[in-house]
Amino acid sequence: MDDYSRSQRLASEFLGSAFLLATVVGSGIMAETLPGSNVAVQLLCNSTATGAILFVLITMLGPISGAHFNPAVTVAFFLRGEIDRNEAAFFILMQIAGGVCGVLATHLMFDQSVMQISLKLRDGPALWFSEIIATFGLVATILLTLKANASAVPTSVALYIAAAYWFTASTSFANPAVTIARGFSDTFAGINPANVPAFIVAQLVGAVLAVYVCRFLLAQKRDKVSAKAPAAAE
Repeated sequence: MDDYSRSQRLASEFLGSAFLLATVVGSGIMAETLPGSNVAVQLLCNSTATGAILFVLITMLGPISGAHFNPAVTVAFFLRGEIDRNEAAFFILMQIAGGVCGVLATHLMFDQSVMQISLKLRDGPALWFSEIIATFGLVATILLTLKANASAVPTSVALYIAAAYWFTASTSFANPAVTIARGFSDTFAGINPANVPAFIVAQLVGAVLAVYVCRFLLAQKRDKVSAKAPAAAE
């Protein structure tokens, strides 16, 4: 990422977040209009499209900005000392702005009212806990896969999110920027703005927990390697 300017990195975060939200909301709208579709079919369309676009976006924009597209991921890298405070703040602003623009553009594509406010209620302890688990798993997937095989991150993240749509009660928002942007769409993917703050708190809790759990796991691995080093040297 050192080969790219800050403006290039910020543009990458904006563009990636916009296309991510266009896919999340657009695939939901498309699924709702399919003849004979039900909620299961709609969720399958939504999860498949989201996983697919994540693979594409991370692969093509990862070398520029790291392909965070997610304030929870940016906070995780800030806690690890891999991004400074100012850049983290700008990343988060671009992620939110890009996400909202992606939602509004999607409404235009589907000939809907551009500005909407979601009426879909997503509330309660079960969903909040789901968001902790979903975000913990996402951040852990990124951090541990970076250590194990960095080239596999796009695939791992895409598959994790596609799966998490199905194994979490909240359908795995796992992203504060996504959560905010989906508040502006009264469609299948929407969330009532009144429910947004609790989701964001849960997501940040999950991200912070993942940072410290991964720090522990990776430290243990390094300790084992160093313990074997003297014998190997002999």
